[in-house]
Amino acid sequence: MPVSLTQRRVRHHPAWYLAPAISILLIFFITPIVLDAVIAFSDMGMNLKITSFGLANLQRMLLSDEQMPAILLATLVYVVATLFIFNLGLGITLAVTTTLLPESLGTLFRGVWFLPRITPAVLYALLWIWVVDPTRSGLLNHLLTYLPGMPQLNLRNDHPMVLIVVANGLVGASFAMVILTSTVRAIPQHLYHAARVDGAGEFALIRHVVLPALRSPIRFIAMYQTLSLLVSYEYILLITGGGPVYDTTTYALYVYRRAFETGSYAYGAMLALGLMAVGILLTLLQWRIMNMREQFAAPRIEVLR
Repeated sequence: MPVSLTQRRVRHHPAWYLAPAISILLIFFITPIVLDAVIAFSDMGMNLKITSFGLANLQRMLLSDEQMPAILLATLVYVVATLFIFNLGLGITLAVTTTLLPESLGTLFRGVWFLPRITPAVLYALLWIWVVDPTRSGLLNHLLTYLPGMPQLNLRNDHPMVLIVVANGLVGASFAMVILTSTVRAIPQHLYHAARVDGAGEFALIRHVVLPALRSPIRFIAMYQTLSLLVSYEYILLITGGGPVYDTTTYALYVYRRAFETGSYAYGAMLALGLMAVGILLTLLQWRIMNMREQFAAPRIEVLR
């Protein structure tokens, strides 16, 4: 039986090709958000029962949660310090310096530096706990014994924010290192030759040739890593537990502690909605400030090869 033109159009409609992706999006992204919103406006507790709905959790989050100012401040310090000092600053430094090394040596260095990212989080956290152990058994304090007059350090209690920033930053720097290294290698060689002919030294090459080429990927890394830091908490939970007290409890970890440590599932769900709203607002703000629309604009000149 011949197939009509209408049947052919229906059979080859783009929606059929997008159906698997749309199904995954609905099941694993949209449905959890809807369920979270329902729980957030309920009174679900440890018994997992819902008896009423209301705005009590929203009012508590916005007006009466005494821990919220300290949580927001800790999150701001953690995200800003980790992003700019390590994820961007150290990532750019590693990308530029390792490309100046011989290729085999630079590849080996980047591979070794990338190991913490592919290491299980529990193992990575245990290594840090051993390094900063307050007794002489800890690696840091053991090394300090060779320096006369140096007191023993207890970073987990005295400087916990520094500890989680460094621990997370060393992992995050590897992400920027890989992306920016590929960008540096993609810079046409004739730009270096032209700059050297004009008398540019190594620092001038980095400033006027390398760094301008890194502008676009840096924008992407800044946006991606900001959102990643906002929602990540596993290293903090494993290394400091969010303590002492709430000193290193970021917003994402606060959601976890409220929901799963105290059993306040409804309030934890409301906090999760707040985190999602903050992420959307930050993304829109960064999109506008960094002019991300330029990233996806069509090239003004088409180069034919």
